[in-house]
Amino acid sequence: MKAAAIVALIGCLVTVTDSKIYTRCKLAKIFARAGLDNYQGFSLGNWICMAYYESRYNTTAQTAVDDGSIDYGIFQINSYTWCRDAKLQEKNHCHVACSALITDDLTDAIICAKKIVKETQGMDYWQGWKKHCEGRELSEWKKGCEVS
Repeated sequence: MKAAAIVALIGCLVTVTDSKIYTRCKLAKIFARAGLDNYQGFSLGNWICMAYYESRYNTTAQTAVDDGSIDYGIFQINSYTWCRDAKLQEKNHCHVACSALITDDLTDAIICAKKIVKETQGMDYWQGWKKHCEGRELSEWKKGCEVS
């Protein structure tokens, strides 16, 4: 009986940590519903392009940075400045645990990304966006996705 309970518990834990990789169109719909289209003047294409080049739409993406911090989630939000990670003394400007940025529920990640764009006056925070999206025609990123 105990063994069965332990196996069931482990199964639940594995399910929680499975990564979710969104499709471009599913993400476009989520982003549009969250009010990202034209947020601070950035089109939906900017957000979809940025998320692709930052994480390949992977909600659980984590990247270690040279300074010891970690970039988390679909937007690769850094632990030093924007979220709370027990390993470092962080600023936590988004008032969120970094672990909340690597779930399938993108609410906290979107709220934090909006805060980053607003507080840093744009999307320059994201190197993937600067290198691959900035100044480009981005309407193709939402093409065929049934979003306006």
